[in-house]
Amino acid sequence: MAKIAFLGLGQMGSGMAANLVSAGHDVSVWNRSPGKVEPIMEKGARLAASPADAAKNADAVFSMVSDDTASERVWLSDDGALSAAPADSLIIECSTISHNHVRRLADATVSHGCSYLDCPVNGPPAAAAAGDLVLLVGALESDLERARPLLEVISSSILHFGDVGTGTAFKLINNLLGAVHVASIAEAVHLAHKLKLDPETLIAAVESGPCASPHVKRMIRPMAEVRLADQFGLAIGLREKDSRYCLAMAKALETGMSVGEAAYQWYQLAIETVANQDDSAMLQVTTAHNGSLPTR
Repeated sequence: MAKIAFLGLGQMGSGMAANLVSAGHDVSVWNRSPGKVEPIMEKGARLAASPADAAKNADAVFSMVSDDTASERVWLSDDGALSAAPADSLIIECSTISHNHVRRLADATVSHGCSYLDCPVNGPPAAAAAGDLVLLVGALESDLERARPLLEVISSSILHFGDVGTGTAFKLINNLLGAVHVASIAEAVHLAHKLKLDPETLIAAVESGPCASPHVKRMIRPMAEVRLADQFGLAIGLREKDSRYCLAMAKALETGMSVGEAAYQWYQLAIETVANQDDSAMLQVTTAHNGSLPTR
């Protein structure tokens, strides 16, 4: 049994932490909004007063928060986890954060004598609750092997991309690709509505066609029926953030991402009105602007 700290109990983190508790580990949790900790405390987790309080004596510290600012708060603030994590503990950042922040956090981790794993995830909240996530890992092989017994509790697949930073690099690319898919299907469905194509026939044709990616399949029915998705997907505000981080990473490498830039412009527009909605709300955004992106 390991002593684990888990920081961040949102849609994803709550399921991940619950699986670690169910596996018999001694789990201390911290969340910015204390009200969210009650369900996992009922399962046997301990409520910590701060990230540092959660991390003291921990063998491994996990974080699943929203962005660079939240990650900096839980790790690097005066009462952050790194101020109390024991030397040689595993620091496992599962949040989708910027490539630059990963490097900064990894450097701080090493200076504290700890081991850093860059470990963003693929999968919806239901997969987090079921322990069925795909983990996108950037870490030393030796650190990954130390962490593997814990990572296997929360996942069905562990993909090791290489050194620290490579897991986040792929995650950002992947989420920008998702933005392209969602923005494209929104524009396509908007045009289909203009043409008065039968919604059910449209759904059947898209789902069985060559462009039916998982994103497209998830979006086609709610968009064809002009409603928001019943199943929680990625919030538009988070997709905008991830796309922005990816484009910054590409810019730092002097690499163009023109298609990604076009999709990102739709998300910039969307964040002004529907930031907390599921990706499917992109249809409302394209419809409101008649399928033509205004010059910004």
